[in-house]
Amino acid sequence: MIRRKLSRRQFVAATAMSSAALVAAPYIRTANAAGKLSIGFWDHWVPDANKTSEALVKEWAEKEKVEVAIDYITSQNKKIELTVAAEAQAQSGHDILAMYTWWPHAYAEHLEPVNDVVEAAIKQNGDVNGTVKYLGQADGNWLAVPSTIGSQIKGPCSRIDLMKKLANIDVQEMYPAGAPPKADNWTMDTFLKAAEACQKGGFPFGIGLGETTDSVDTAGAIFQSFGAELINAKGDLTVKTDAVRQALEFYKKLIAVLPPDAPSWDDASNNKWLISGRGALIMNPPSAWAVAKRDAPQVAEQCWTHGFPSGPKGRFAPYLPYFWGLWKFSKNKEAARSLLTHLSQASSIEKFVSASGGYDLPAYEKMTTLKTWAEQGPPKGTLYHYPNPFNHQTLSIAAWPAPPKIAQQIYAQATLTKIALRYAQGEKMEATLAWAEGECEGFMRS
Repeated sequence: MIRRKLSRRQFVAATAMSSAALVAAPYIRTANAAGKLSIGFWDHWVPDANKTSEALVKEWAEKEKVEVAIDYITSQNKKIELTVAAEAQAQSGHDILAMYTWWPHAYAEHLEPVNDVVEAAIKQNGDVNGTVKYLGQADGNWLAVPSTIGSQIKGPCSRIDLMKKLANIDVQEMYPAGAPPKADNWTMDTFLKAAEACQKGGFPFGIGLGETTDSVDTAGAIFQSFGAELINAKGDLTVKTDAVRQALEFYKKLIAVLPPDAPSWDDASNNKWLISGRGALIMNPPSAWAVAKRDAPQVAEQCWTHGFPSGPKGRFAPYLPYFWGLWKFSKNKEAARSLLTHLSQASSIEKFVSASGGYDLPAYEKMTTLKTWAEQGPPKGTLYHYPNPFNHQTLSIAAWPAPPKIAQQIYAQATLTKIALRYAQGEKMEATLAWAEGECEGFMRS
């Protein structure tokens, strides 16, 4: 069997020529094929993780006698987003395509409802969290199927030694492997004091303030912990509230002790900050730790992934789910539904998690205690609390609970990090809020 990644030439051809290059991909060939099917997976950063999705598709294809083409599409330079847009416009391309966060709502009119697939998966694997419902449902229909591949929490990854030495916080004691959290005192106030202490000690927290997702995701969780919403669930402007003011005041104090270049950080910056040994904490899925295992083992063995600090309105964690969308223009919807059901089985989910070294997160409540997270190390148990096994925190996405099509614009324009920076850099509070209100009014009109 041949598998391939979508090359730059093929990608450009796809976006310019209605995805014509994609359907020419090599196939998983089976005897007496009962039709053809094509799927575009996210190209996983974990070495060899793609082999697991390939093997699971092959297993299904041989049983069902379907000829399947697989493309692995990188998320770098927004290639997945551009592929989704090109195929929706052309009404041609893959039958099934990976989509993350906002894209099921953005392309809802082009997607085939998949209630049957998702409801069967929920019956087997347990209910899904609220953010998956918020992003994956509309008008009582499931727009897409939750994908384990790529879904992630961007919570704290702390240096055990530095947090203990500089901030007098034992993160292993606070989030013990194999046991519930003991984190009642892990609050925004404690977090800020720890950030100040680590900065004073020469190892600042590595939290970005830029316009890419890592920065925006952290801002979302911080704002939500204060109950701060720019637009509420009804679509009403709620910028000029005490909750937003409190969140900005907190952020101003935090920004004062972050790296001076944090406003220019992208999604690779915090990873590099941790791996270099210069920081005591970052907000990220286990990718930085995984690279540290290879490139800086002395750093990796001191890393511990754990929950977000709580604020006045609760404990929230940045969560980015992926989905698999089934296009309405698919010519083999029956086979597509069958494959999506196969990929949503508990046995398949466990293989995805294992292949990714614990990076990939299932959406289902019964799938948060798989052995991979307990066994990963060094140090052993470092990822135990990554999947939120005790439902200790609310998994959320920045700009929630605004209606998704409005929230998507708040998210894409990095409005939260922008207003945090504007205020921290000296703009008056009311001027910052007025600017944010104007931005949101524009999002509501568009």
